[in-house]
Amino acid sequence: MDANRLYYKNPYAAAFSARVTSCAESAEGWLVTLDNTAFYPEGGGQPGDTGTLGGVRVLDTQEADGEAVHLCSAPLAVGSEVEGYIDWPRRFDLMQQHSGEHIVSGIVHRRFGWDNVGFHMGADVITVDFSGPLSAEELRSVEREANEAVWSDTEFETLWPTAQELEHMDFRSKKELDGSVRIVRVGGWDLCACCGTHVSRAGEIGLIKILSAQKLRGGTRIEMVCGSRAYDYVSAAMEQNRKISALLSAKPLQTAESVQRLQSEEAAVRYRMVGLENALIELKAEAQTGRGDIVLFEEGFAPDAVRRLCAAAGEKCGGRCAVFSGTDAEGYKYAVCERGGDLRAFVKELNAALSGSGGGKPDFVQGSVKATRAQIAKFFD
Repeated sequence: MDANRLYYKNPYAAAFSARVTSCAESAEGWLVTLDNTAFYPEGGGQPGDTGTLGGVRVLDTQEADGEAVHLCSAPLAVGSEVEGYIDWPRRFDLMQQHSGEHIVSGIVHRRFGWDNVGFHMGADVITVDFSGPLSAEELRSVEREANEAVWSDTEFETLWPTAQELEHMDFRSKKELDGSVRIVRVGGWDLCACCGTHVSRAGEIGLIKILSAQKLRGGTRIEMVCGSRAYDYVSAAMEQNRKISALLSAKPLQTAESVQRLQSEEAAVRYRMVGLENALIELKAEAQTGRGDIVLFEEGFAPDAVRRLCAAAGEKCGGRCAVFSGTDAEGYKYAVCERGGDLRAFVKELNAALSGSGGGKPDFVQGSVKATRAQIAKFFD
């Protein structure tokens, strides 16, 4: 263990004193190294710490040539003594996320044999990629066991085994390791090589929630949140459900059932509306029998209804049929047909005159125009 890495001695140390050993300007800011630090440098999927050094903002912490390099917003004098303060709420949040991921990954590995092959802590959620498939039911079971680990308040232990001891440990690791290896053990739930920071006891995680899962390259990518993020997510979801519950006049645990009922009712209404719309289109088309070239304006017709009315009226009128539906403010959808005709030149002229776009077959075209009803009528006159 590197004695200068204070976060290994005590991950809860949010303040410390150090001496500046180097300071160099870069394109992003000033790169500062110290004789010891509690700032964790990005690694193992965990972002680097932020905070202040000597009153100067630390924007990020990275690893370079075996040293923790602090990206600062202003220079610090080499040799000076500085007080460092970590952004503790952010660090503790990352500790909760990282610790929860250990438990979930350990359970998946033990129960299904899948490896954690990718891990990223974002600002909102963390993603974990597993090497094999996981069903929704399996993930619900994993989540339940993960929270049982939290409720047990088991200890997070940090071990620095000898090479001989390491040979006899069945631990998780994404790569081959040599030299001194740091092992994190979480009761019977996980044993993993890890360089990150973790809570002391599982109870500090508070809550583990798996939000989503998707197939990825033969494996599974999950999104999850832990601790305060999980609390905030569940609170927001409950508030959304409370509003939906009020709108549906349904109990909070019966909103899905109410939505299903509404969907069934909506489908029945939509089916009836389509039937009535078809009957209306037939009547309107019949009224155009033998009229020759016609232009029709209809209110509230969707593009498909515009197409169907144009086709039906075009069969009856014996000439060219154009149908428009929309408003002067939003523009109009259109369909134009001429049985056996060639509308390509006409539609090109229409689109140019009425700021439109569209196309189709030589004898049937659809599109939209940005013009008023008066402008459309004038064009056809």
